[in-house]
Amino acid sequence: MPATPAQRRDLEITSHGARLAAWHHPASSPAWTTPSGRPVVVMAHGFGATKDAGLVPFAERFAAAGADVVVFDYRGFGTSEGQPRQLVDHRRHRQDYAAVVAHVRGMDGVDPDRVVLWGSSYSGGHVVAVAAADPRVAAVVSQGAAMDGLAAVLEIRRYAGTGQLLRLTAHALRGLVQRSHTVPIVGEPGSLAAITSDDGLAGYSLIMGPTFRNEMPARAILPIMANRPVRAARALSAPVLFVVAAHDTIAPPAAVERAAVLARRAGVRVEVLRLDVGHFAIYEGEAFERSVATQVAFLDSVLAPGARGATLGR
Repeated sequence: MPATPAQRRDLEITSHGARLAAWHHPASSPAWTTPSGRPVVVMAHGFGATKDAGLVPFAERFAAAGADVVVFDYRGFGTSEGQPRQLVDHRRHRQDYAAVVAHVRGMDGVDPDRVVLWGSSYSGGHVVAVAAADPRVAAVVSQGAAMDGLAAVLEIRRYAGTGQLLRLTAHALRGLVQRSHTVPIVGEPGSLAAITSDDGLAGYSLIMGPTFRNEMPARAILPIMANRPVRAARALSAPVLFVVAAHDTIAPPAAVERAAVLARRAGVRVEVLRLDVGHFAIYEGEAFERSVATQVAFLDSVLAPGARGATLGR
């Protein structure tokens, strides 16, 4: 993990009685500041991941461009409180996003009507669902998003076989009885883990920070199919940027493309950046640079003083 920037500070936020650990990166440029205050970008990570896993480079770019940034860990993950630990649950994660949004709207110097939701992988779907339920959200950035849990499960069957799905289901059912029973989040192809794609273990190893733990309650496998934020895209009212990893085998890109179609039909501004990469390549190198530059330009079109991006249909 990069050295802690001098200006970054720790932040504590309460969600459903638990303390969420967060980092606050204050804006280092006044470019997006208006008399109403500074915009703020709220960020969290994907499936089983923590705030120290490749999110800081994005946060630093947004802060340099003119936004405050708050990056947080879900309940039960990283340095946040909450039980059970490591419970991957899209419903709880979205509750935590909403709690953080409510908190940042009350921060000194922040414009409560210019809150941006940012998500990647599993959280790339969360931000669509949370924004659809909160018309005050100013913009959404969703990259490499898990938009359809049912499609993701079918993708597991494609790359790992029906036997692997049955194996995971058996462990999930066991977990309903033995609540402490866990399975790895990611593993080698053919091993027992929620994610066993060819690039899964290498990808997690590339970006995960020191607080990541490679385990999850086995029962948490069952709700994955019910996580279908693609259906919320038709209720969006904020402009949205989708970053699509065209060769993604973990979060099927076809579901992201479908979300873009539904959001356009809802009349909101939609931008799509398609990158010819896999799921994890968007965190480093050329793909990262293209993605983050596009994200900053998109946010500038929405957040800069006098910007009309929020009302431009596309």
